[in-house]
Amino acid sequence: MRFRPCIDIHNGQVKQIVGGSLADSGDFAQENFAASHGAEYYADLYKRDGLVGGHVILLNPASSAYFEKTKEQALRALHAYPKGLQAGGGITAENAEEYLDEGASHVIVTSYVFAGGQIRWENMDALKKAVGKKHIVIDLSCRKKGEDYYIVTDRWQNFTNVKLSVQVLEEIAEYCDEFLVHGVDVEGRSSGIDEALAKLLGSFEGCPVTYAGGIGTYEEIENFRKVSGGKIDFTIGSALDLFGGKLAYEKVKNIM
Repeated sequence: MRFRPCIDIHNGQVKQIVGGSLADSGDFAQENFAASHGAEYYADLYKRDGLVGGHVILLNPASSAYFEKTKEQALRALHAYPKGLQAGGGITAENAEEYLDEGASHVIVTSYVFAGGQIRWENMDALKKAVGKKHIVIDLSCRKKGEDYYIVTDRWQNFTNVKLSVQVLEEIAEYCDEFLVHGVDVEGRSSGIDEALAKLLGSFEGCPVTYAGGIGTYEEIENFRKVSGGKIDFTIGSALDLFGGKLAYEKVKNIM
């Protein structure tokens, strides 16, 4: 178990948002924090501290008036820390190589491989052929529906019909190097982890998995370790002092 850093970019600015509040209409999101620093500031910090495998997420769609500003910030981060960060947001087989060429170690993909609410194996295959399995992170961020978790797409706004399970993880792992999973129902709330989701992810024995969502105290980090069996990595956004929270980055970065 190790800490993975993050840089989330919305409307051309590094932010931390309440995950479930994101909407394409009006480029709206409920903000927890809006940074005065550019994305490269955080990338430089992570590079200095030798933190690898963090993610840079573009939270605006390509259709947004803010997309180019958001992309510019993302590229600044990738240039500041070449091969140290993963990039996600609107990635397809057609544009994935561009982000790798700009310095990303991996591309993070969701909507492209779950288009139309189901697993698009042809797109999985196209992506794998375009950049290679070793450069792909599949984002399986999910929300609860009934007693189960379903993968959500389009900046967490739309449910797919894909229920998250160990079997699904095993099948998709053939196409990627890692998984990133946001517990969207608790994302950005610092109100505690989604324990059932963390337990499910901890039961998977395959490739590396990073969990995001709800960690707001040091005690919660240890609870996450216990629930997940210490097998998966974690990221913290809104609760970190870098982003206006109470948890000290200087302490969290060393947690193993």
